[in-house]
Amino acid sequence: MRSLRAGRFTYVVLALFTAGSLFPLVWTAIAASRSNTRLAQTPPPFWFGGNLGRNLHVAWTDANMGTALLNTVIVAGTVAAGTVFFSTLAGFAFAKLRFRGSRPLLALVIGTMLIPPQLSVVPLYMLIAELSWTDRLQAVILPTLVGAFGVFFMRQYLVHALPMELVEAARTDGASSLRVLWHVVFPAARPAMAVLGMLTFVMAWNDFFWPVVALTQNGSPTVQVALTGLGRGYVPDQSVIMAGALLGTLPLLLVFLVFGRQIVGGIMQGAVKG
Repeated sequence: MRSLRAGRFTYVVLALFTAGSLFPLVWTAIAASRSNTRLAQTPPPFWFGGNLGRNLHVAWTDANMGTALLNTVIVAGTVAAGTVFFSTLAGFAFAKLRFRGSRPLLALVIGTMLIPPQLSVVPLYMLIAELSWTDRLQAVILPTLVGAFGVFFMRQYLVHALPMELVEAARTDGASSLRVLWHVVFPAARPAMAVLGMLTFVMAWNDFFWPVVALTQNGSPTVQVALTGLGRGYVPDQSVIMAGALLGTLPLLLVFLVFGRQIVGGIMQGAVKG
């Protein structure tokens, strides 16, 4: 296989994109290490100050960040696991099984992606209020356990990655539907499941709109809900807000550092098979 070598222009473009991608995170760290007075001055600071430890401590205590991080790990982990599991089942059904009404049903699932989430807020809030789930984590977890994007993503991957001959061979050997799913479908879908799980985990971690409606800062807040408490007051301390945002971002960076190679490998494998 002939390898392609990148020229200087490619390295310059990649360096510019990398610097642009890292700038918001670096600026957040710089702002978190400064005082609110210094942030209001012109020109703004472009290097680190000496207030990082103090601002992190204030953000941690004022926003109840320990409880918020634990709640967010529970919400994002459960939503990611549920989305991967249910989306793989539904994706396999749409990709390989033949049943009446599969095409209109798939079109209906895809069509739900066109509906703005704001339209469902009022009936969804009335439902969780009727169930007495307000300010409880299940109010955020259960409505997002499966989504149209995940079903479509897994369906598109399994169409090419899972030969129908493997499923038929397993059934010929007497495998039940659960054994086919566990020993044939899940191994074939593992790269796409890893990518979908990571994307869903990040989206659930950063979700703001519905959690801020269903949860309160003094009850069972997620990180995004807890951060809203730092912006209150007559003169919000922007440096403390940035410190809270930095605390909420660090776990995501840790997850990517640990699983980054598997995630990139899954994306590349999926791209080659797709």
